[in-house]
Amino acid sequence: QDVDFRVESNGNANMLLVDAGNDHINVGTSTDHGAVMNIESSDNAITLCLASTDTDANVGPQLKLFRAVTGADNDVCGNIEFGAKDDAGNTEAYALIRQTIVDASHGSEDGRLSFLNMEGGSQREVLTLGNTEVVVNEDSRDVDFRIESDGVSHMLYVDAGSDVVGINESSPESGSLLNITHPGDAKYGLNLN
Repeated sequence: QDVDFRVESNGNANMLLVDAGNDHINVGTSTDHGAVMNIESSDNAITLCLASTDTDANVGPQLKLFRAVTGADNDVCGNIEFGAKDDAGNTEAYALIRQTIVDASHGSEDGRLSFLNMEGGSQREVLTLGNTEVVVNEDSRDVDFRIESDGVSHMLYVDAGSDVVGINESSPESGSLLNITHPGDAKYGLNLN
C-alpha cells in the first residue's frame, strides 16, 4: 500500500523514511535525490561509513558495485559519480570513475577503468587503465600532462596544444618534438650511454 514508514531521531524528523509511493528509502531527509536509497547530511561530517571489526589480515570492509546480469562486451559495470549543481541549479556530474567490460568471454575476461572529468560542459576521458595499455587524454583534448620531481616542476611535460614534449622544460619549443634542458639551464642536457 502507499503508506510511508518514518522514524524520527532527536533532531531529525526523517531519520529513516520509506517513501511507499515513490519506492525509495531516505536516511536523514524526505527529499528524493533520484536514487533508490537517498542519504543526506546537513554538515561536512562523513555521510557514510563502512566499518569492519574483523581482526584477520584479509581485506575489510569492502564496497562492491555488482551488475547482477550476464555481462556482454562494452557493458558498463558501474559508475562512481561526483555531482553538484551548477550556478543555474542544474545537477551535473563533474567527474566519474567508470568500469567497463572489454571482453566478457568466460576465462579471458578483460576490463577497463576510466576516469572522466568535466571540461567545457562535457565529460572527457582523462585517464584510462585498459587491459593492454594505460592512456592519458584518450579524448585528444588540449590538456597538458606534467610530472613534478622533488625539485623541478616540469620534470616531464607534454604540451598537448603544441604536440611537443619537454624534460625539465616548462615552455618546450614548438619546432622540436622533444626539448631537454639541463638543470643548469643548458639546452640538450642529454647523456646517451
